[in-house]
Amino acid sequence: MTEDAIRLARERGLDLIEVAPNARPPVCRLGDYGKIKYEKSKKESAARKKQSQQTVKEVKLRPKTDVHDYEVKLKHARRFLQAGDKVKVTVRFRGREMAHRNIGEERCMQIAKDCEDIAQIETRPNMEGRQMFMILAPRK
Repeated sequence: MTEDAIRLARERGLDLIEVAPNARPPVCRLGDYGKIKYEKSKKESAARKKQSQQTVKEVKLRPKTDVHDYEVKLKHARRFLQAGDKVKVTVRFRGREMAHRNIGEERCMQIAKDCEDIAQIETRPNMEGRQMFMILAPRK
């Protein structure tokens, strides 16, 4: 049976390609293996092109960031969100500022409120060492 298939493939100038090796009896087909491999790689590359990759951009603030600087950071965050990227808002604390974590949380929530038309909160503000961070994701 296998010998007949191999002989038939050689006569036609094709390859014997095993499709389902675990089946009983194993399933094979005749074809040009190089061509099939090439078409498979083309399909995979087309699928990769259609994928959209989301990156995480970061906006860093301090609890005492002034109004104008805050507006610049907000503008950057909005631009990142409109481009389809996630935004990580980081508030850094130094020295005695650690005693006023509520100010940092207010900063994070203020950015979330100012971007609520184009973003949603993915991760709520939480502390990690001397930094508080929050992640915003673009709305679908």
